[in-house]
Amino acid sequence: MLAGTGFTGNGRTNDVLWDKYSLIIKGRRVFIHSGEFHTFRLPVPGLWLDILQKVKAAGFNAISVYSHMALINPSPGVVDFNDYRALEPLYEAAKQTGIWVVFRPGPYINAETTAGGIAHWITSEVAGELRTNATDWHAAWQDYVQGVITETVPYQVTQGGPVIDNEYPQEPATHAEYFRELETVYWKSGIVVPLTTNDPGKDQAWINGTGAVDIYGLDSYPQRFDCSNPDVWNPVVTNYHSHHESVNPGQPWYFPEFQGGSFDAWGPTAPGYDQCRKLTGASFENVFNLNLLASNAKLINYYMLYGGTSWGALPFPGVYTSYDYGSAIAENRELTVKYPELKRQGLFLRSSPDFYKTDWVGNSTGGMVSVSNPAAFVTLLRNPDSAASFYIARQENSTTTDVTTFKLNVATSAGDFEIPRFTSGITLGGRQSKIIVTDYSFGSSSKVLYSTAQVLFAGQIGGRDVLFLYGDPTSESEAALTLNGTPRIQGTGVSLVSSNGVTPVTFLQGIQGLITIWDSSEQLILYSDADTAGTFWSPEISANDSVEFANYWQFGTNSSILVGGPYLVRNATITGSTLALRGDLNDSVQLTVIAPDDVKTVTWNGIPISADVAAVSNFTTQGGFVAQLQPSSTVLGFAPPALTNWRYADSLPEIRSGFSDANWTLANHTTTNIPFKPYYGDGRVLYGCDYEYCENIVLWRGHFNATENTQSVNLSINGGEAFAASVWVNDVFLNTSYGNSTNNQNILEETDDKFYFPRGSLLYGRENVITILQVGSHVLGPVIDEEKSPRGVRGFMLNTGEFGEWKVQGKIGGYTNYLDKVRGVLNEGGLYGERMGWHLPGFDTSSWALRDLSEGLPNAAAGVGFFVTTFNLSIPDGFDVPMSFTFDDTSQPYRSQLYVNGWMMGKRVSNLGPQYQFPVQQGILDYNGTNTVAVALWAMEPKAVTPTLQLTIENVYEGGVGGIETNNPPWSSEGRS
Repeated sequence: MLAGTGFTGNGRTNDVLWDKYSLIIKGRRVFIHSGEFHTFRLPVPGLWLDILQKVKAAGFNAISVYSHMALINPSPGVVDFNDYRALEPLYEAAKQTGIWVVFRPGPYINAETTAGGIAHWITSEVAGELRTNATDWHAAWQDYVQGVITETVPYQVTQGGPVIDNEYPQEPATHAEYFRELETVYWKSGIVVPLTTNDPGKDQAWINGTGAVDIYGLDSYPQRFDCSNPDVWNPVVTNYHSHHESVNPGQPWYFPEFQGGSFDAWGPTAPGYDQCRKLTGASFENVFNLNLLASNAKLINYYMLYGGTSWGALPFPGVYTSYDYGSAIAENRELTVKYPELKRQGLFLRSSPDFYKTDWVGNSTGGMVSVSNPAAFVTLLRNPDSAASFYIARQENSTTTDVTTFKLNVATSAGDFEIPRFTSGITLGGRQSKIIVTDYSFGSSSKVLYSTAQVLFAGQIGGRDVLFLYGDPTSESEAALTLNGTPRIQGTGVSLVSSNGVTPVTFLQGIQGLITIWDSSEQLILYSDADTAGTFWSPEISANDSVEFANYWQFGTNSSILVGGPYLVRNATITGSTLALRGDLNDSVQLTVIAPDDVKTVTWNGIPISADVAAVSNFTTQGGFVAQLQPSSTVLGFAPPALTNWRYADSLPEIRSGFSDANWTLANHTTTNIPFKPYYGDGRVLYGCDYEYCENIVLWRGHFNATENTQSVNLSINGGEAFAASVWVNDVFLNTSYGNSTNNQNILEETDDKFYFPRGSLLYGRENVITILQVGSHVLGPVIDEEKSPRGVRGFMLNTGEFGEWKVQGKIGGYTNYLDKVRGVLNEGGLYGERMGWHLPGFDTSSWALRDLSEGLPNAAAGVGFFVTTFNLSIPDGFDVPMSFTFDDTSQPYRSQLYVNGWMMGKRVSNLGPQYQFPVQQGILDYNGTNTVAVALWAMEPKAVTPTLQLTIENVYEGGVGGIETNNPPWSSEGRS
């Protein structure tokens, strides 16, 4: 504890301190309200600002960010912070937006990504156990960690940057020495912000002793991950507070990961992310998030707030390409039905500094809170300085859908009494929670004695104290307010009876839309239903650039306005008497603004707006503005181009007679650092990563001489959940081995099959070739060294005779000399078309055959073909148009890889599903130019497959962040021959 402050620090900086309540940043008490965002899942740096602005607009003040070692440190000695791997543009965007950054560099991150983020080269080159103090593992992560330190040091809060915290996941708990080594590297560097961790199982680790961190945090996903039954809830966790008190009561209560959605599994019965969004929807956010607040948590991060896309080889085997996660911001960056509830919570927290320091007083079970109906459960938090109190109510049975009405005994500055006093009670409409405030301050001097209505906004706008309450139109609410000034407008449909300077206000059922309760020169008090409240925004008015942390709430500014109506309000600035609003529209709306009264002109995206004077006079006489906003007619004019004129070429020449694999890698290793050893064979190890081919499609060719007694081959093939491997002898298809997963059931990660040689398929007395085409990715599970996945052939055996050479080929150059440095090490695989660069823009396909994708492969053969076409887009600046590539939603025995301008943006697995729609972002798509789309179609059985693909537009928004650059390097013959 720092002498004279009452706060604790890490001894390396006084800019980030803490006590048992919260963080203290630069001397100010801060509630960290954060959402998870992985930049590597949105590989267009210009769009990171879009996500951060949407985060900030919902009232959040922080993001939590993983970095991905496998992308940044693709091979030994190489550290690459270029393009989408960069940290600097993220940190700069965070400063511009006013968002703190909790940085989580790993090296192990889990995140449902391949090998948990550990660089693939490590999984084969390091003999020691990963994530321990093994000497070679220690040496392997040095370059990466030193790289992230170098990138991050200048952006710490101590140097005017956004980074306030450095977290690394400490799992398993038995590896304390390794974590001490990680900490030592940070301590010996310029990193001075606190180190934190994420405890996934209440293991109480990392609080004391070896590897202990500055601030302990708990990971919690109470709803789990069964999106198939989105209406079936688990109960809330009831012992968060007691766990905190038992393990680290002197620190603020921190949730580095709290459930903000769910991942979805493979399989025809997998429900898809819309169901995950329902499972963790607005009701879940309301009940479970407020339950966190009731535990007195003051640092909360929701995983995920924006999920994004696991493009290329990013996913671990348990998930598919989309990482939408059922988040509040969808994969295509649209705001979803979950977003307004987060915004209502976020604006309440931003408006309520008394909430940042509260004691947990007790609850209605322990007798410290009295309720009239035991079906209600209420927890009391109280600020020890101001006595502001927060009664957080939920159902005793948190899974019930029953309606519960109750009254609550409260202790206030005006005495102890039961509320509500004039209405029938406080109503919980099924799966619902509420925060009842008492002795709540807002603006410069205004008070709320109590309110059963919810607080959306409390603050000062211009010279007035402003309060915005909301409630359910199906139930009553009540508030007791100290009203100041002479009202120019007074609420209709509400009852105001003043007593001893306090005026009770009752809000009866049926109120919908915005109404004014009190409008004087000193105060403005508004009320609406919850849905209307969800359409309001409160953009901050930043200080000028000369002020340190000019864009950060509590630091550069405490000034904001209210804006209702638009789809999104990104930011607001006031210059002289002009308020400039920037945001997005996709429909005509009524714009409602409450601003300082010296604002005379309002612009929307730079265009002046004419006010509706009559409409303004209905809700305020000071600082109000009402107008109609409508997007331009251009919004209605977008239609996606058809994907036609496909060109086709065979992409499996490896099975043809005369194909030479002389330049392939000889697979002759007899030892491996991968702990999962071969089952059978002749001692050779056929694991792709041992030959630098760690991900996506890998091909194997096994040579052998055949006799008339040669009848079959046994192959054990490992590819992970939902993998596949097709096998040929010479040019004859034998069969496909299928991995499996059906909504995380019937999981099959490895096969062991006998393949019989058909009559006429072998060349007796001559060389024959077995060709195996397989796909796989690396796991991330809790088993020791499970990241060292044995992807490849774990057993090979002819029924008679032996194999000669085995050759292997993955992406050109392996992980050491891969060609595409921009898209990175995880983008390509070993298909012939990939090796030749057929997926890249600018490759000349004019000599290829015209063949529509829906015709599949010629002769209904099993094999692989490349289909390529181009299309043009011409979308004006100032529009954001979410688009997807949508395959047929059928079950057929094919897999396909979708490339857009050279980026592998999707893996369609038609026989498993569920994903058939693949969002692709601007920046990958060229909004004003020619775009190349390629599909590598893998027919896994000798039967006709008929895939279809179309470009679809989800919506058109006038607005966006603008200035999005493309970085899609074209085809070059260098290295591709």
